[in-house]
Order: sequence, then structure tokens, then C-alpha cells
Amino acid sequence: MRRIRGDIQRYVGQGFRGWPVTGERDLDALLSNMKPEMLNGTFVFCAIPQNESVPAGLNPLLTFREQEGTTLVIPREEAEAAGLRYAFPSRLITLTIHSALDAVGFLAAITARLAEAGISVNAVSAFHHDHLFVPADRADEAMAVLQAMSAAK
Repeated sequence: MRRIRGDIQRYVGQGFRGWPVTGERDLDALLSNMKPEMLNGTFVFCAIPQNESVPAGLNPLLTFREQEGTTLVIPREEAEAAGLRYAFPSRLITLTIHSALDAVGFLAAITARLAEAGISVNAVSAFHHDHLFVPADRADEAMAVLQAMSAAK
């Protein structure tokens, strides 16, 4: 047990490959420096039964296990090639600021502003950045909303 705690402490203390663990927590700094970038391609959400493995040849961007099954977020082309049913064709916008995992209000402010514009969003917080999946047909509009928010700060 002591070795595991030591390993965890080293990981938390140094970050992955020496990257700093702490990210930005100040809401104004987060909003003014979010620098959204949209990735190429369309991503989709697929579900497979909980007891099934990810089909061979797929390399999910995101995998999340729920009681009802496993969600995969993959490029639409991969889903179609594998014959998987999918939902929510979306574009991925990454907020390139390194946000702290315990930052308060960042995603709330962003999702509220997108909601005001009638744009749905599925947000994912990863270790370094926050990522937004927005409807593919509204992605440019979502980028404009985010850029306007950032410029206003």
C-alpha cells in the first residue's frame, strides 16, 4: 500500500511526463484565454453492450462505461465502416487553455452562452483541456460564440 501511495504522490506531484499538474482556476483568465480550436472531421456517439469489447479496428477518441453500456466517440467514417448505429454527428472544439480540473464556473459559463444561442453541447473535461462536442451543422456558430466570449473578457 505504501508503494502505491508513493506512486500516486509522484504522479500527482509531477504530472504526466513532468507537465505541471495545476491548471488555470481564475474564471476571467479561463474565459479570456480559452483559445477554442475546432478539429477536422465529424465525430459520433455510439453505444455497445457493457459486456462487449470495442470492435477491432476502432480507435475511440473517448470511451465511457455506464450501467447501460459503453459509449464510444469515434469519427463518423469509422462508425459507418463498422456498421455501428450512431447519434449526434458533432464537431469537436478544444478549449486550449490548461484548465484546472477543479476550476469553478468555466464550463457553466460556456454551456450557458451556447444554450442562449440554442446550441447543444456535450462537454468533456480531460486532464489538460476541456472539449466540446457541438452539432456539426452549428459548429461554426459555436466557434463564433466562444470567440466572442473570449474577446469580451
